[in-house]
Amino acid sequence: MLSSQEQQTFRHKLMKQKEELETHLEHNDHYDLESEADQDSVSELSNYDNHPGDTATFLYEREKDIALNEHAEQELKDITHALERMDNGEYGQCEACGKDIPKDRLDALPTTTFCIEHSPNQQEHEERPVEEEILQPGLRRHSDEAAGSNFYDSEDSWQDVARYGTSETPSDFSGQDISEYDETYINSDEPVSYVEDYENFTGNDLYGKNITVYPNAAHEEYEEDLDEDGMMSIMGDIPYHEGDSYVEEE
Repeated sequence: MLSSQEQQTFRHKLMKQKEELETHLEHNDHYDLESEADQDSVSELSNYDNHPGDTATFLYEREKDIALNEHAEQELKDITHALERMDNGEYGQCEACGKDIPKDRLDALPTTTFCIEHSPNQQEHEERPVEEEILQPGLRRHSDEAAGSNFYDSEDSWQDVARYGTSETPSDFSGQDISEYDETYINSDEPVSYVEDYENFTGNDLYGKNITVYPNAAHEEYEEDLDEDGMMSIMGDIPYHEGDSYVEEE
């Protein structure tokens, strides 16, 4: 249990911390959130003519101001709550178990009202970004690259949204065949859902056997490239899937 002198020492710390926070928020108008729009915070009359990259920078700065303001306001609430418990004679006791909070912990964090065993901040939340609910298949939290497996990753998710438009134009790309504006993103010519060209027209059964070719335009182009180079397919002589045939569209 804290002595009267120790209680006064912590009260002085809390009051000083509260005064500094209130003064700081008053001087910067709560990080300019109370008096300025986002373009005002960067001395812009409008965001209309800005490059998307600049607009993204302004948005980032605005989000940072909101986060800093929320952190400061939460700290003020914690200080007020600690002072209220002090007035009620409960300061220094854990709200969850009622045991005394070690003085060393109070010295490091005067606003705490929990012992370290019951601190709510020690629990790691498992909430995931809402975007993952519509990104299929879902992103894995841990990479399997060491095991050599391929799966939907952050690059794939970027390509999914980039095809709807970016700030790039065809003239920004060299060495990549760009003919449409919806292809103006890095690796837009990368195969989707497969890695090697032959994976687009081959398949096998449930046990990895009975490899079969399913003819399509990609297969025809693949065979033509092999014939031109005088090479044989790495898959050897593979039977066509019965009943399937490729008909070139006019």
